[in-house]
Amino acid sequence: MIRVVLADDEDLIRGALAALLALEPDLDVVAQCSHGAEALEAVRLHRPDIAVFDLEMPELDGVEAARALAGEPPIVLVTRHARPGVLKRALAAGIRGFVPKTTPATKLAEILRDVHSGGRYIDPEIAAAALTGDTCPLTDRELELLRHAFRGGTIADIAAEVHLAQGTVRNYLSAAMTKLGVTTRHEAARKAWQEGWI
Repeated sequence: MIRVVLADDEDLIRGALAALLALEPDLDVVAQCSHGAEALEAVRLHRPDIAVFDLEMPELDGVEAARALAGEPPIVLVTRHARPGVLKRALAAGIRGFVPKTTPATKLAEILRDVHSGGRYIDPEIAAAALTGDTCPLTDRELELLRHAFRGGTIADIAAEVHLAQGTVRNYLSAAMTKLGVTTRHEAARKAWQEGWI
């Protein structure tokens, strides 16, 4: 049996997917989770053979959760919105599969078996979008701060969270705004999110 941890913040989708995967004779969903932090706990507790994470979840998204697990177990991301830069971030985090939520359950089961046996699967349309997307001009630090800004953090909140002076945070965000050709940190964060960079 291939033991699976499944994480998706949409209860109906998570439950339906778990039920469909349970119909497969060699797949066993050992835990269902509604957010990224819970998914990390479930993986550490159940030690599954593979994990299926939604890209966009509260607390930690699928990429952040995958990065925290450092590739163990192999992780397949499912998403409704495959923005161009997301695939690059996902691959850098060690993701072994990347599929849209429109994938039929039987196809997903095949992908899980393949990834479990050492393979990799990237949906062709997602791959094509990633290849034609813009290259990210931002530094890792600028992306980190825009991620906090996207979540609604004030300059003071961001500075406290990343242990930088408020002026330093303003400078990084200003540089990111200039590179992206926008006038506010919120616009910069939104553009970075739309491109899939954060």
